[in-house]
Amino acid sequence: MLEDWNLLSDELQLMVSREALRRAADVIAGQADELAREMETGGLSDHGGAEALRLLAAVVRTSGGADFGVAGHA
Repeated sequence: MLEDWNLLSDELQLMVSREALRRAADVIAGQADELAREMETGGLSDHGGAEALRLLAAVVRTSGGADFGVAGHA
């Protein structure tokens, strides 16, 4: 697998890496949103965490997107 990665151009490696980071940030933010919903509906004990999770989701989405760029635009 590593050999295949090294065969990619630097530009393509950067594009793939940025897309992976964007998707990871989206997954983390989505999980934070889901946990917040679970707390609000009583599925999990809420100790004030729902708003903190929403803040985390917003920060991940906001700070991640600008740094990663758009896939295909490296």
